[in-house]
Amino acid sequence: MAMRPSITYLHLLRHTPFFTALSTEQLQWVIDHSREWEVDAGTVLSIQDADGPSDHDDWILLDGGWQIERGGEFFPSGHADPGKWFSTREAQGNACALVANEHGYVMHIPANEMQRMLERGFAFDAHLEQGRAWYQEIFAPETTAPDTPSCGNCGDIS
Repeated sequence: MAMRPSITYLHLLRHTPFFTALSTEQLQWVIDHSREWEVDAGTVLSIQDADGPSDHDDWILLDGGWQIERGGEFFPSGHADPGKWFSTREAQGNACALVANEHGYVMHIPANEMQRMLERGFAFDAHLEQGRAWYQEIFAPETTAPDTPSCGNCGDIS
């Protein structure tokens, strides 16, 4: 299970869903401030455990697939799905791991560089919002069902 440095090609990055709204200048800026990796299935990319997160950086799935592993559950995602990006910030302190579930390519963007991209107006908002909503479902605190019905029309019918 390995990560190998890979070359990011602008013409390919342009067609990756997370980056399609960027200009050529912005794409080049992403390339200059990130690192692409080729990964094998089973490669752990980022972890949140009792010791804390392995990083607070952003990971973007360029090609292939990955999954969030949390408490024995698996939440797979492809490069066009809401979970096409991940940061341990989204785990809300829950133990989890981001693991490649097939051969693919990922981009590692340090948190400070992602912040600079957002400050420069890079069009990531829709992707980030979709992902946050998906991660909220995965990591939201579990709620318990009430013992009694909560609706106003669920009274005793006699």
